[in-house]
Amino acid sequence: MAAKRKAKKVTTVRPMPRLIAAKRDGEALSADEIRAIIAGYTDGSVPDYQLSALAMAIYFQGMTPAETAALTLAMRDSGSVVDTSSIAGKKIDKHSTGGVGDKVSICLAPLVAACGVKVPMVSGRGLGHTGGTLDKLEAIPGFSVDMTTKRFVRLVGKNGCALIGQTKDIAPADKRLYALRDVTGTVESIPLITASILSKKLAEGIDGLVLDVKVGRGAFMKTRKDARALARSIVRVGALSKTRVTAILTSMDQPLGCAVGNGLETAEAFEVLTGGGPEDLVEITMALGAEMLRMAGLSRTETQARAKMAQAIADGSAADVMERIIKDQGGDPRVVRELDRLPQAPKKTVVRAEATGYVKAIDGLEVGLACMNLGAGRSRADQEVDPAVGAVLHAKVGDRIEKGAPVATVHARDAKQARVAAKRILGAYETTSRRTKRPTLVLETIRK
Repeated sequence: MAAKRKAKKVTTVRPMPRLIAAKRDGEALSADEIRAIIAGYTDGSVPDYQLSALAMAIYFQGMTPAETAALTLAMRDSGSVVDTSSIAGKKIDKHSTGGVGDKVSICLAPLVAACGVKVPMVSGRGLGHTGGTLDKLEAIPGFSVDMTTKRFVRLVGKNGCALIGQTKDIAPADKRLYALRDVTGTVESIPLITASILSKKLAEGIDGLVLDVKVGRGAFMKTRKDARALARSIVRVGALSKTRVTAILTSMDQPLGCAVGNGLETAEAFEVLTGGGPEDLVEITMALGAEMLRMAGLSRTETQARAKMAQAIADGSAADVMERIIKDQGGDPRVVRELDRLPQAPKKTVVRAEATGYVKAIDGLEVGLACMNLGAGRSRADQEVDPAVGAVLHAKVGDRIEKGAPVATVHARDAKQARVAAKRILGAYETTSRRTKRPTLVLETIRK
C-alpha cells in the first residue's frame, strides 16, 4: 500500500499593511509572505510606498537568516535563472562590495578562466566614488556588455568567461528595490544588501561565489565589524540557498593599485595579465583566484592554485583569454597588449610632494571623489562617465618620498579640472618622518 503523503501546509498571507506592521514590531515573516510581497512588487500590485515602509522596517528590525534567504530566492525568481547546465565544469563567480581603484574582476576573470574555471560574470555600474566594472570594460573601444542570455551562456562555454551587465530578466525585483532603497535611506541594511548581491549572482546559474568584502575609508563598509557581519550574512544565506560562498575581507583604506579612473584601471588590470601591475593588485587577484580554483576543485591548496595562475600569466594564456573575450564582445583585442589604444585624457598634471617623509596614509575616499569630479564617476545613475580621466598614484602607504617628487598624475580634460583634482589628491596624503609599514591586504576569510 502506498504511503500516505503528508498534507502540505498552507500559509495564509496577511495583507500588506499587517506585514509592514509585523516587521515594524520585530516579527519574522514567513517565506510565503516574502514571496507574495516580491511577486506583488514585481507585478505592480504592491506600490512603492508600501515597499518603502517595509524596507525601513527591515532596516531597523533586521531579518533572520531564513527570512533573508527567502527574500534572496524570491528576488532571484522574480526573473529568469540562467541555465548553465550545458557548460562543463564548475561555474564560479566573484563579487566585490566595491572600493576605489578596484579593477580586480577585469584581470581575475580571464586569469581563472585560463586555469579552467567557468566564470559567468554579471557586473554593475559605479555610483559615487567607487567605479563599476561595466564602466571600466566600456573604456575598451567597441566592447559591449549587452547580450542575450543564450549568447552569454555560449560565450562562457567557449571562452570560459563572459562579462555582461544585469539584463531586464535577471532579478528585476532587485533592480527596482535597489533604486527604491537608494532614495529612502535604506541602502545600509545587511539583510537587504545580502539579498541584493545573492539574488543576482544566483540568477547566473553558478555553483559557487567568492565575495571580496572591502573594508576601510574607501569602501562601502568602513569598519571590520560591519564588513564581517555582511560577510557572515552572505555566507550563511548562500548555504541556505544551497550555494557555496566564501567571503574574503580585504583592506580598502587606500586605493587598490595605482590607477583610479575607468580607462586607467582597465589598463592596469591588463598589466597584471601580462606579468606586471602593482603588488597589492596582484596579491588581491591571486588571493581571490586561489579561492575560486579551490572551490571549482581545480586545485587542492592555495599554493597549487597560485602556481597555476602564475603559469597562466607567464605563458600568455591569461592575456589570450582576455583577448578572445574582448573580440567576441565586439571590442578591440589589441588593447590588452597595446595600452595606448585605450582612451587618453588631453591634460596631465603632476602632483608633487610638499615634504620629504614616508607615506603614512592615503584617504581613498578623497582620491575617489577627486576622480569622480573629473568625470570618472557619477553622482546620479543617469550620468555618463568619461573613460579617459582619473589619476595614477606614484606613491603608496609605506613608500618614502622626497620633497618635490611626483606622488600622482592627474588625467583631466582641462587645466582647471586638473588643478582642483591635484589639490584634493595631495590633501589625501598623510606623511610622517618615521618609516611606516605597508598595510595587511587580506584581513580575514570566512567560510561556512
